[in-house]
Amino acid sequence: MLNLENVKIIEFYRANDPEHGFLSNLYKKPIIFENREFSCGEYAYQFGKYRDEDTKEWAMQCPKPHLLAILSHNLLGWDIVPHWKDIKVPRMKAVLKVKFQDPELREKLLATGDSRLVENSKIDSFWGKGKSGKGKNMLGKLLMKVREEINKSEV
Repeated sequence: MLNLENVKIIEFYRANDPEHGFLSNLYKKPIIFENREFSCGEYAYQFGKYRDEDTKEWAMQCPKPHLLAILSHNLLGWDIVPHWKDIKVPRMKAVLKVKFQDPELREKLLATGDSRLVENSKIDSFWGKGKSGKGKNMLGKLLMKVREEINKSEV
């Protein structure tokens, strides 16, 4: 049985945090995903959400990742690709796997050791811990899964 009292918790949220900002999906580090360069993981993730090609390209011109997130969170149902709720988690994991192929970011992720990674978002109880602190923390869980996969591949 895992003793949770001894597990170190790393909370992250702001991309500009010098210690753990790299864990944020808004962290500015270019990645190539699906044969396209994006300025950060948030753009790569959100690129898959838009149904209409013109709207998708327009959204990719958003000047800052947090503004793209706001825009994308407020899409109407008919602007979102079908079955988004079924594909968003695998898409995020795929984006994270590419992001952490970068040697510097991979090293930083591995340096978190066995820590529990928690997105300290008060407004998002799916990707983060939410206002109550009991959210799903899917981003943190995916980061820990990617970290585990990297560790296994380097053995």
